Amino acid sequence: MSEQQPGVIDEIDIMIRARYPIIYVVSWEEKRVEQALLDIATRRNKKIFSWTITQGIVNLVSANATMMVNDSTRDPVSALEHLVRSVDSALFILKDFHPFMNDPTVIRKLRDLTIALKTSYKTILILSPTLKIPPELEKDITVVDFPLPGTAELGTLLDGIIFSVQGNKNVAVNLPPEGKEAILLAAQGLTLTEAESVFAKAIVSRSRIDPADIPIILSEKKQIIRKTGILEYHAFQEDIGDVGGLGNLKEWLRKRSLAFTEAARDYGLPQPKGILLLGVSGSGKSLVCKAVSSLWRLPLLRFDVGTVFSGLVGSSEENMRKAIRTAESVSPCLLWLDEMDKGLSGAFSSTFSDGGTTARVLSSFLTWMQEKTAPVFILATANDISALPPELLRKGRLDEIFFVDLPTVREREEIFSIHLRKRGRDATQFDMPLLAQMSNGFSGSEIEQAIISGLYDSFEAGRELVGPDIVNALRQSVPLSHTMREHIDALRTWAQTRARPASNEISVVLPH
Repeated sequence: MSEQQPGVIDEIDIMIRARYPIIYVVSWEEKRVEQALLDIATRRNKKIFSWTITQGIVNLVSANATMMVNDSTRDPVSALEHLVRSVDSALFILKDFHPFMNDPTVIRKLRDLTIALKTSYKTILILSPTLKIPPELEKDITVVDFPLPGTAELGTLLDGIIFSVQGNKNVAVNLPPEGKEAILLAAQGLTLTEAESVFAKAIVSRSRIDPADIPIILSEKKQIIRKTGILEYHAFQEDIGDVGGLGNLKEWLRKRSLAFTEAARDYGLPQPKGILLLGVSGSGKSLVCKAVSSLWRLPLLRFDVGTVFSGLVGSSEENMRKAIRTAESVSPCLLWLDEMDKGLSGAFSSTFSDGGTTARVLSSFLTWMQEKTAPVFILATANDISALPPELLRKGRLDEIFFVDLPTVREREEIFSIHLRKRGRDATQFDMPLLAQMSNGFSGSEIEQAIISGLYDSFEAGRELVGPDIVNALRQSVPLSHTMREHIDALRTWAQTRARPASNEISVVLPH
Protein backbone atom coordinates (compact mmCIF):
# COMPACT_ATOMS: atom_id res chain seq x y z
CA MET A 1 0.00 0.00 0.00
CA SER A 2 2.70 2.49 0.91
CA GLU A 3 4.20 2.50 -2.57
CA GLN A 4 0.82 3.31 -4.12
CA GLN A 5 0.17 6.58 -2.28
CA PRO A 6 3.71 7.59 -1.26
CA GLY A 7 3.02 11.29 -0.89
CA VAL A 8 0.23 11.15 1.69
CA ILE A 9 1.53 8.10 3.55
CA ASP A 10 5.02 9.56 3.84
CA GLU A 11 3.49 12.82 5.04
CA ILE A 12 1.52 11.05 7.79
CA ASP A 13 4.62 9.01 8.72
CA ILE A 14 6.68 12.19 9.13
CA MET A 15 3.95 13.82 11.24
CA ILE A 16 3.83 10.80 13.55
CA ARG A 17 7.61 10.80 13.96
CA ALA A 18 7.52 14.56 14.59
CA ARG A 19 4.97 13.90 17.39
CA TYR A 20 2.04 15.77 15.91
CA PRO A 21 -0.59 15.15 18.62
CA ILE A 22 -3.79 14.93 16.54
CA ILE A 23 -4.01 14.17 12.82
CA TYR A 24 -7.41 14.39 11.11
CA VAL A 25 -7.57 12.06 8.08
CA VAL A 26 -10.47 12.79 5.72
CA SER A 27 -11.48 9.67 3.78
CA TRP A 28 -14.40 7.35 3.11
CA GLU A 29 -12.10 4.34 2.90
CA GLU A 30 -11.54 3.08 6.43
CA LYS A 31 -9.93 -0.22 5.46
CA ARG A 32 -7.54 1.38 3.01
CA VAL A 33 -6.45 4.04 5.49
CA GLU A 34 -6.19 1.44 8.25
CA GLN A 35 -3.87 -0.66 6.12
CA ALA A 36 -1.65 2.34 5.39
CA LEU A 37 -1.47 3.21 9.12
CA LEU A 38 -0.81 -0.43 9.97
CA ASP A 39 2.17 -0.38 7.60
CA ILE A 40 3.48 2.75 9.35
CA ALA A 41 2.98 1.22 12.80
CA THR A 42 4.84 -1.93 11.75
CA ARG A 43 7.77 0.07 10.36
CA ARG A 44 7.98 2.24 13.49
CA ASN A 45 7.47 -0.64 15.91
CA LYS A 46 4.29 0.89 17.32
CA LYS A 47 1.07 -0.70 18.48
CA ILE A 48 -2.12 0.35 16.71
CA PHE A 49 -5.61 0.62 18.19
CA SER A 50 -8.99 1.50 16.75
CA TRP A 51 -11.97 3.17 18.45
CA THR A 52 -15.61 3.12 17.40
CA ILE A 53 -18.75 4.00 19.33
CA THR A 54 -19.91 0.39 18.90
CA GLN A 55 -16.73 -1.46 19.94
CA GLY A 56 -14.68 0.94 22.02
CA ILE A 57 -10.88 0.68 21.84
CA VAL A 58 -9.59 -2.58 20.31
CA ASN A 59 -6.19 -3.74 19.13
CA LEU A 60 -6.10 -3.86 15.32
CA VAL A 61 -3.30 -6.40 15.27
CA SER A 62 -5.28 -8.91 17.35
CA ALA A 63 -6.50 -11.86 15.33
CA ASN A 64 -10.02 -11.38 16.66
CA ALA A 65 -10.02 -7.59 16.58
CA THR A 66 -13.22 -7.44 14.56
CA MET A 67 -15.01 -9.56 17.15
CA MET A 68 -13.76 -7.69 20.23
CA VAL A 69 -15.84 -5.17 22.18
CA ASN A 70 -14.44 -3.02 24.98
CA ASP A 71 -17.56 -1.65 26.67
CA SER A 72 -15.57 0.41 29.17
CA THR A 73 -14.16 2.63 26.39
CA ARG A 74 -17.17 3.02 24.14
CA ASP A 75 -17.95 6.43 25.61
CA PRO A 76 -15.81 9.09 23.87
CA VAL A 77 -14.61 10.69 27.12
CA SER A 78 -13.77 7.28 28.61
CA ALA A 79 -11.85 6.43 25.46
CA LEU A 80 -9.76 9.60 25.76
CA GLU A 81 -9.10 8.91 29.44
CA HIS A 82 -7.95 5.40 28.53
CA LEU A 83 -5.65 6.92 25.94
CA VAL A 84 -4.12 9.20 28.58
CA ARG A 85 -3.40 6.25 30.89
CA SER A 86 -1.87 4.12 28.13
CA VAL A 87 1.91 3.78 28.30
CA ASP A 88 2.24 2.13 24.89
CA SER A 89 4.00 3.68 21.94
CA ALA A 90 0.95 3.52 19.71
CA LEU A 91 -1.38 4.97 17.11
CA PHE A 92 -5.01 5.45 18.13
CA ILE A 93 -7.50 5.64 15.24
CA LEU A 94 -10.77 7.31 16.27
CA LYS A 95 -13.39 6.47 13.65
CA ASP A 96 -16.29 8.85 13.03
CA PHE A 97 -15.31 10.87 16.07
CA HIS A 98 -16.44 14.21 14.61
CA PRO A 99 -20.04 14.17 16.01
CA PHE A 100 -18.63 14.12 19.55
CA MET A 101 -16.33 17.08 18.98
CA ASN A 102 -19.19 19.47 19.77
CA ASP A 103 -19.20 18.24 23.37
CA PRO A 104 -17.39 20.77 25.62
CA THR A 105 -15.94 17.93 27.72
CA VAL A 106 -14.53 16.18 24.64
CA ILE A 107 -13.10 19.46 23.31
CA ARG A 108 -11.40 20.22 26.63
CA LYS A 109 -10.11 16.65 26.91
CA LEU A 110 -8.57 16.83 23.45
CA ARG A 111 -6.94 20.16 24.23
CA ASP A 112 -5.44 18.70 27.40
CA LEU A 113 -4.24 15.68 25.42
CA THR A 114 -2.36 17.77 22.87
CA ILE A 115 0.03 18.91 25.60
CA ALA A 116 0.56 15.38 26.98
CA LEU A 117 0.98 13.77 23.55
CA LYS A 118 3.76 16.18 22.60
CA THR A 119 6.02 14.44 25.13
CA SER A 120 4.88 10.87 24.42
CA TYR A 121 5.03 8.36 21.58
CA LYS A 122 1.27 8.26 21.14
CA THR A 123 -0.64 9.81 18.22
CA ILE A 124 -4.37 10.32 17.75
CA LEU A 125 -5.68 9.91 14.20
CA ILE A 126 -9.30 10.96 13.67
CA LEU A 127 -10.66 9.12 10.62
CA SER A 128 -13.86 10.48 9.08
CA PRO A 129 -15.34 11.25 5.65
CA THR A 130 -16.46 14.65 6.96
CA LEU A 131 -14.24 17.46 8.17
CA LYS A 132 -15.68 19.14 11.26
CA ILE A 133 -13.30 20.86 13.66
CA PRO A 134 -14.49 23.14 16.49
CA PRO A 135 -12.77 26.54 16.60
CA GLU A 136 -11.08 25.66 19.90
CA LEU A 137 -9.15 22.83 18.23
CA GLU A 138 -8.22 24.44 14.90
CA LYS A 139 -4.65 25.16 16.02
CA ASP A 140 -4.13 21.72 17.56
CA ILE A 141 -5.31 19.48 14.71
CA THR A 142 -3.52 18.83 11.40
CA VAL A 143 -5.77 17.85 8.49
CA VAL A 144 -4.77 15.35 5.80
CA ASP A 145 -6.95 14.53 2.79
CA PHE A 146 -6.37 10.89 1.89
CA PRO A 147 -6.73 10.72 -1.91
CA LEU A 148 -8.83 8.19 -3.77
CA PRO A 149 -6.95 5.27 -5.34
CA GLY A 150 -4.91 6.03 -8.44
CA THR A 151 -4.57 3.93 -11.58
CA ALA A 152 -1.86 1.75 -9.96
CA GLU A 153 -4.15 0.59 -7.14
CA LEU A 154 -7.16 0.28 -9.45
CA GLY A 155 -4.98 -1.70 -11.87
CA THR A 156 -3.92 -4.08 -9.09
CA LEU A 157 -7.58 -4.56 -8.16
CA LEU A 158 -8.59 -5.21 -11.77
CA ASP A 159 -5.70 -7.64 -12.26
CA GLY A 160 -6.85 -9.55 -9.19
CA ILE A 161 -10.41 -9.77 -10.52
CA ILE A 162 -9.18 -10.90 -13.95
CA PHE A 163 -6.99 -13.55 -12.31
CA SER A 164 -9.95 -14.80 -10.24
CA VAL A 165 -12.16 -15.34 -13.34
CA GLN A 166 -9.52 -16.80 -15.66
CA GLY A 167 -10.65 -20.33 -14.99
CA ASN A 168 -14.30 -19.48 -15.53
CA LYS A 169 -15.35 -20.42 -19.06
CA ASN A 170 -18.50 -18.31 -18.74
CA VAL A 171 -16.52 -15.06 -18.44
CA ALA A 172 -14.62 -13.69 -21.44
CA VAL A 173 -11.68 -11.33 -20.90
CA ASN A 174 -10.70 -9.04 -23.78
CA LEU A 175 -8.45 -6.30 -22.45
CA PRO A 176 -5.63 -5.07 -24.65
CA PRO A 177 -3.36 -2.49 -22.92
CA GLU A 178 -5.24 0.50 -24.36
CA GLY A 179 -8.56 -1.04 -23.33
CA LYS A 180 -7.36 -1.62 -19.80
CA GLU A 181 -6.10 1.96 -19.59
CA ALA A 182 -9.49 3.27 -20.76
CA ILE A 183 -11.30 1.24 -18.08
CA LEU A 184 -8.92 2.40 -15.33
CA LEU A 185 -9.29 5.99 -16.52
CA ALA A 186 -13.07 5.67 -16.31
CA ALA A 187 -12.81 4.12 -12.82
CA GLN A 188 -10.72 6.96 -11.39
CA GLY A 189 -12.69 8.79 -8.74
CA LEU A 190 -14.17 5.60 -7.28
CA THR A 191 -13.13 4.09 -3.98
CA LEU A 192 -11.62 0.59 -4.11
CA THR A 193 -14.91 -0.81 -2.80
CA GLU A 194 -16.93 1.04 -5.44
CA ALA A 195 -14.52 -0.02 -8.18
CA GLU A 196 -14.65 -3.66 -7.07
CA SER A 197 -18.45 -3.56 -7.05
CA VAL A 198 -18.72 -1.99 -10.51
CA PHE A 199 -16.20 -4.44 -12.02
CA ALA A 200 -18.23 -7.27 -10.53
CA LYS A 201 -21.42 -5.70 -11.89
CA ALA A 202 -19.91 -5.66 -15.38
CA ILE A 203 -19.00 -9.33 -15.12
CA VAL A 204 -22.43 -10.36 -13.83
CA SER A 205 -24.39 -8.30 -16.38
CA ARG A 206 -22.24 -9.01 -19.46
CA SER A 207 -20.24 -12.14 -18.57
CA ARG A 208 -17.11 -10.45 -19.90
CA ILE A 209 -14.50 -7.77 -19.18
CA ASP A 210 -13.67 -5.38 -22.04
CA PRO A 211 -13.73 -1.63 -22.88
CA ALA A 212 -17.50 -1.84 -23.42
CA ASP A 213 -17.77 -1.84 -19.61
CA ILE A 214 -17.00 1.90 -19.52
CA PRO A 215 -20.69 3.02 -19.56
CA ILE A 216 -21.34 0.74 -16.57
CA ILE A 217 -18.42 2.31 -14.71
CA LEU A 218 -19.61 5.83 -15.56
CA SER A 219 -23.08 4.98 -14.27
CA GLU A 220 -21.49 4.35 -10.87
CA LYS A 221 -20.02 7.84 -10.99
CA LYS A 222 -23.50 9.14 -11.70
CA GLN A 223 -24.59 7.86 -8.29
CA ILE A 224 -21.75 9.76 -6.60
CA ILE A 225 -22.69 13.00 -8.35
CA ARG A 226 -26.42 12.71 -7.63
CA LYS A 227 -25.73 12.61 -3.90
CA THR A 228 -24.10 16.06 -3.92
CA GLY A 229 -27.21 18.00 -4.96
CA ILE A 230 -25.04 20.65 -6.67
CA LEU A 231 -23.75 18.95 -9.80
CA GLU A 232 -25.93 17.20 -12.38
CA TYR A 233 -24.72 14.18 -14.33
CA HIS A 234 -25.43 14.04 -18.07
CA ALA A 235 -25.13 10.65 -19.76
CA PHE A 236 -23.63 11.07 -23.22
CA GLN A 237 -26.25 10.58 -25.92
CA GLU A 238 -25.42 13.27 -28.47
CA ASP A 239 -22.61 12.49 -30.89
CA ILE A 240 -20.21 14.98 -32.43
CA GLY A 241 -21.88 14.06 -35.75
CA ASP A 242 -25.08 15.64 -34.40
CA VAL A 243 -23.36 19.03 -34.46
CA GLY A 244 -23.61 20.85 -37.77
CA GLY A 245 -20.64 22.93 -38.98
CA LEU A 246 -18.11 24.33 -36.48
CA GLY A 247 -15.18 22.70 -38.28
CA ASN A 248 -12.44 24.54 -36.35
CA LEU A 249 -13.92 23.63 -32.98
CA LYS A 250 -14.45 19.99 -33.94
CA GLU A 251 -10.86 19.68 -35.14
CA TRP A 252 -9.54 21.23 -31.92
CA LEU A 253 -11.57 18.82 -29.83
CA ARG A 254 -10.61 15.80 -31.95
CA LYS A 255 -6.90 16.51 -31.51
CA ARG A 256 -7.37 16.51 -27.73
CA SER A 257 -9.51 13.37 -27.52
CA LEU A 258 -6.54 11.40 -26.11
CA ALA A 259 -5.25 14.22 -23.91
CA PHE A 260 -5.94 12.40 -20.62
CA THR A 261 -4.11 9.18 -21.46
CA GLU A 262 -0.76 8.03 -20.07
CA ALA A 263 0.68 8.15 -23.59
CA ALA A 264 -0.04 11.89 -23.68
CA ARG A 265 1.65 12.34 -20.28
CA ASP A 266 4.70 10.36 -21.39
CA TYR A 267 4.91 12.47 -24.55
CA GLY A 268 5.02 15.61 -22.43
CA LEU A 269 1.56 16.97 -23.26
CA PRO A 270 -0.14 18.89 -20.45
CA GLN A 271 -3.77 18.17 -19.66
CA PRO A 272 -6.09 20.69 -21.36
CA LYS A 273 -7.78 23.11 -18.95
CA GLY A 274 -10.97 24.12 -20.74
CA ILE A 275 -12.68 26.32 -23.30
CA LEU A 276 -15.27 29.08 -23.36
CA LEU A 277 -17.93 28.90 -26.07
CA LEU A 278 -19.21 32.40 -26.69
CA GLY A 279 -21.93 33.06 -29.19
CA VAL A 280 -25.47 33.63 -30.31
CA SER A 281 -28.22 31.99 -28.31
CA GLY A 282 -29.38 28.75 -29.95
CA SER A 283 -26.19 28.29 -31.98
CA GLY A 284 -25.44 24.85 -30.50
CA LYS A 285 -23.06 25.64 -27.64
CA SER A 286 -24.81 23.31 -25.18
CA LEU A 287 -25.07 20.61 -27.83
CA VAL A 288 -21.30 20.80 -28.34
CA CYS A 289 -20.71 20.31 -24.60
CA LYS A 290 -22.82 17.16 -24.61
CA ALA A 291 -21.12 15.89 -27.76
CA VAL A 292 -17.63 16.34 -26.22
CA SER A 293 -18.63 13.89 -23.49
CA SER A 294 -19.38 11.27 -26.15
CA LEU A 295 -16.26 12.09 -28.20
CA TRP A 296 -13.88 11.89 -25.24
CA ARG A 297 -15.80 9.14 -23.40
CA LEU A 298 -15.75 11.16 -20.17
CA PRO A 299 -18.58 11.94 -17.72
CA LEU A 300 -20.21 15.34 -18.15
CA LEU A 301 -21.13 17.23 -14.96
CA ARG A 302 -23.41 20.23 -15.35
CA PHE A 303 -22.62 22.89 -12.79
CA ASP A 304 -25.37 25.47 -12.29
CA VAL A 305 -23.50 28.31 -10.59
CA GLY A 306 -26.81 29.67 -9.31
CA THR A 307 -27.28 26.65 -7.00
CA VAL A 308 -24.07 27.56 -5.18
CA PHE A 309 -25.59 30.68 -3.65
CA SER A 310 -27.99 30.19 -0.74
CA GLY A 311 -29.29 32.17 2.20
CA LEU A 312 -27.04 30.77 4.93
CA VAL A 313 -23.90 32.74 5.72
CA GLY A 314 -20.83 30.84 4.56
CA SER A 315 -22.81 28.11 2.77
CA SER A 316 -22.13 29.52 -0.71
CA GLU A 317 -18.38 29.18 -0.22
CA GLU A 318 -18.85 25.65 1.14
CA ASN A 319 -21.09 24.71 -1.80
CA MET A 320 -18.40 25.86 -4.22
CA ARG A 321 -15.76 23.81 -2.38
CA LYS A 322 -18.10 20.80 -2.40
CA ALA A 323 -18.69 21.11 -6.15
CA ILE A 324 -14.95 21.33 -6.81
CA ARG A 325 -14.19 18.34 -4.56
CA THR A 326 -16.87 16.26 -6.27
CA ALA A 327 -15.60 17.13 -9.75
CA GLU A 328 -12.04 16.26 -8.76
CA SER A 329 -13.13 13.01 -7.09
CA VAL A 330 -14.71 11.68 -10.31
CA SER A 331 -12.02 13.07 -12.62
CA PRO A 332 -11.12 12.79 -15.42
CA CYS A 333 -14.37 14.50 -16.28
CA LEU A 334 -15.94 17.47 -18.04
CA LEU A 335 -17.35 20.31 -15.92
CA TRP A 336 -20.04 22.12 -17.88
CA LEU A 337 -20.89 25.68 -16.82
CA ASP A 338 -23.89 26.51 -18.97
CA GLU A 339 -24.73 30.22 -19.47
CA MET A 340 -21.94 31.25 -17.15
CA ASP A 341 -22.65 34.93 -17.77
CA LYS A 342 -25.99 34.63 -15.96
CA GLY A 343 -24.57 32.73 -13.00
CA LEU A 344 -21.85 35.32 -12.40
CA SER A 345 -23.89 38.39 -13.29
CA GLY A 346 -23.67 39.78 -9.74
CA ALA A 347 -19.90 39.59 -9.41
CA PHE A 348 -19.26 43.24 -10.27
CA SER A 349 -21.71 44.61 -7.67
CA SER A 350 -21.10 41.90 -5.08
CA THR A 351 -19.58 44.25 -2.50
CA PHE A 352 -22.79 46.28 -2.36
CA SER A 353 -25.45 43.63 -3.03
CA ASP A 354 -24.42 40.55 -1.03
CA GLY A 355 -21.54 41.59 1.18
CA GLY A 356 -18.96 40.26 -1.25
CA THR A 357 -20.19 36.63 -1.27
CA THR A 358 -20.32 36.34 -5.07
CA ALA A 359 -16.89 37.94 -5.38
CA ARG A 360 -15.38 35.54 -2.83
CA VAL A 361 -16.95 32.49 -4.46
CA LEU A 362 -15.76 33.65 -7.88
CA SER A 363 -12.28 34.28 -6.53
CA SER A 364 -12.01 30.76 -5.09
CA PHE A 365 -13.26 29.27 -8.36
CA LEU A 366 -10.81 31.29 -10.47
CA THR A 367 -7.94 30.26 -8.20
CA TRP A 368 -8.92 26.63 -8.60
CA MET A 369 -9.12 27.01 -12.39
CA GLN A 370 -5.59 28.39 -12.41
CA GLU A 371 -4.01 25.95 -9.96
CA LYS A 372 -5.97 22.71 -10.47
CA THR A 373 -3.96 19.57 -11.15
CA ALA A 374 -6.88 17.14 -11.36
CA PRO A 375 -7.96 16.30 -14.93
CA VAL A 376 -11.17 18.36 -14.92
CA PHE A 377 -11.85 19.98 -18.31
CA ILE A 378 -14.09 23.05 -18.13
CA LEU A 379 -16.73 23.64 -20.79
CA ALA A 380 -18.17 27.11 -20.24
CA THR A 381 -20.83 28.74 -22.41
CA ALA A 382 -21.94 32.39 -22.48
CA ASN A 383 -24.10 34.70 -24.57
CA ASP A 384 -23.07 38.06 -23.09
CA ILE A 385 -19.33 38.64 -22.83
CA SER A 386 -19.81 41.92 -20.94
CA ALA A 387 -21.27 40.03 -17.96
CA LEU A 388 -18.12 37.94 -17.49
CA PRO A 389 -15.26 39.13 -15.27
CA PRO A 390 -12.12 39.91 -17.32
CA GLU A 391 -9.90 37.72 -15.11
CA LEU A 392 -11.88 34.67 -16.22
CA LEU A 393 -10.87 35.13 -19.86
CA ARG A 394 -7.12 35.26 -19.56
CA LYS A 395 -4.88 32.44 -20.76
CA GLY A 396 -3.91 29.93 -18.11
CA ARG A 397 -7.43 29.46 -16.83
CA LEU A 398 -8.84 28.44 -20.22
CA ASP A 399 -7.06 27.10 -23.26
CA GLU A 400 -9.19 28.85 -25.85
CA ILE A 401 -12.21 31.08 -26.40
CA PHE A 402 -14.32 30.03 -29.39
CA PHE A 403 -16.91 32.28 -30.99
CA VAL A 404 -19.91 30.30 -32.24
CA ASP A 405 -21.57 32.36 -34.93
CA LEU A 406 -24.78 31.80 -36.88
CA PRO A 407 -24.43 28.92 -39.36
CA THR A 408 -23.34 29.57 -42.95
CA VAL A 409 -25.27 28.35 -45.99
CA ARG A 410 -23.42 25.03 -46.13
CA GLU A 411 -23.70 24.58 -42.38
CA ARG A 412 -27.44 25.23 -42.51
CA GLU A 413 -27.79 22.47 -45.11
CA GLU A 414 -25.90 20.15 -42.77
CA ILE A 415 -28.11 21.14 -39.82
CA PHE A 416 -31.28 20.52 -41.85
CA SER A 417 -29.96 17.08 -42.84
CA ILE A 418 -29.10 16.18 -39.23
CA HIS A 419 -32.53 17.11 -37.82
CA LEU A 420 -34.45 15.51 -40.66
CA ARG A 421 -32.43 12.31 -40.24
CA LYS A 422 -33.04 12.33 -36.47
CA ARG A 423 -36.77 12.38 -37.21
CA GLY A 424 -36.66 9.52 -39.67
CA ARG A 425 -36.76 11.54 -42.87
CA ASP A 426 -34.58 11.19 -45.96
CA ALA A 427 -32.81 14.53 -46.38
CA THR A 428 -32.19 13.87 -50.09
CA GLN A 429 -35.93 14.21 -50.71
CA PHE A 430 -35.82 17.91 -49.74
CA ASP A 431 -34.48 20.93 -51.63
CA MET A 432 -31.58 21.69 -49.34
CA PRO A 433 -30.25 24.76 -51.20
CA LEU A 434 -33.71 26.35 -51.01
CA LEU A 435 -34.11 25.59 -47.30
CA ALA A 436 -30.62 26.94 -46.58
CA GLN A 437 -31.39 30.11 -48.51
CA MET A 438 -34.75 30.62 -46.80
CA SER A 439 -33.18 30.18 -43.34
CA ASN A 440 -30.56 32.92 -43.65
CA GLY A 441 -29.97 34.36 -40.14
CA PHE A 442 -31.52 31.35 -38.40
CA SER A 443 -29.67 29.57 -35.60
CA GLY A 444 -29.43 25.80 -35.34
CA SER A 445 -32.19 25.59 -32.73
CA GLU A 446 -34.47 27.82 -34.85
CA ILE A 447 -33.93 25.51 -37.85
CA GLU A 448 -34.87 22.55 -35.65
CA GLN A 449 -38.04 24.31 -34.51
CA ALA A 450 -38.98 25.07 -38.12
CA ILE A 451 -38.78 21.35 -38.94
CA ILE A 452 -40.86 20.50 -35.87
CA SER A 453 -43.44 23.12 -36.81
CA GLY A 454 -43.59 21.65 -40.34
CA LEU A 455 -44.11 18.19 -38.86
CA TYR A 456 -47.10 19.43 -36.87
CA ASP A 457 -48.65 20.89 -40.02
CA SER A 458 -48.12 17.73 -42.08
CA PHE A 459 -49.34 15.50 -39.24
CA GLU A 460 -52.54 17.54 -38.95
CA ALA A 461 -53.04 17.27 -42.72
CA GLY A 462 -52.61 13.49 -42.53
CA ARG A 463 -49.69 13.27 -44.95
CA GLU A 464 -45.88 13.04 -45.01
CA LEU A 465 -43.65 16.04 -44.39
CA VAL A 466 -42.67 17.96 -47.53
CA GLY A 467 -40.37 20.90 -48.23
CA PRO A 468 -43.12 23.57 -48.45
CA ASP A 469 -44.14 22.73 -44.85
CA ILE A 470 -40.69 23.74 -43.65
CA VAL A 471 -40.52 26.77 -45.95
CA ASN A 472 -43.86 27.97 -44.60
CA ALA A 473 -42.62 27.57 -41.02
CA LEU A 474 -39.46 29.54 -41.85
CA ARG A 475 -41.49 32.38 -43.37
CA GLN A 476 -43.64 32.64 -40.26
CA SER A 477 -40.65 32.77 -37.91
CA VAL A 478 -38.72 35.86 -36.88
CA PRO A 479 -35.16 34.77 -36.06
CA LEU A 480 -33.36 36.10 -33.01
CA SER A 481 -30.71 37.57 -35.30
CA HIS A 482 -33.35 40.04 -36.51
CA THR A 483 -34.70 41.09 -33.11
CA MET A 484 -31.25 41.14 -31.47
CA ARG A 485 -29.25 42.42 -34.43
CA GLU A 486 -27.40 45.13 -32.47
CA HIS A 487 -26.37 42.72 -29.75
CA ILE A 488 -25.09 40.14 -32.26
CA ASP A 489 -23.17 42.81 -34.20
CA ALA A 490 -21.48 43.95 -30.98
CA LEU A 491 -20.64 40.36 -30.09
CA ARG A 492 -19.13 39.75 -33.52
CA THR A 493 -17.07 42.92 -33.30
CA TRP A 494 -15.67 41.86 -29.93
CA ALA A 495 -14.90 38.33 -31.15
CA GLN A 496 -13.05 39.42 -34.31
CA THR A 497 -9.81 40.08 -32.44
CA ARG A 498 -10.41 38.33 -29.10
CA ALA A 499 -11.79 34.89 -29.92
CA ARG A 500 -11.17 32.03 -32.30
CA PRO A 501 -13.96 31.28 -34.80
CA ALA A 502 -15.58 27.90 -34.17
CA SER A 503 -16.44 27.61 -37.86
CA ASN A 504 -13.90 27.35 -40.65
CA GLU A 505 -16.24 29.19 -43.05
CA ILE A 506 -17.02 32.86 -43.59
CA SER A 507 -19.71 34.19 -41.26
CA VAL A 508 -23.24 34.59 -42.52
CA VAL A 509 -24.46 38.06 -43.49
CA LEU A 510 -27.39 39.07 -41.32
CA PRO A 511 -30.61 40.00 -43.13
CA HIS A 512 -31.80 43.61 -42.97
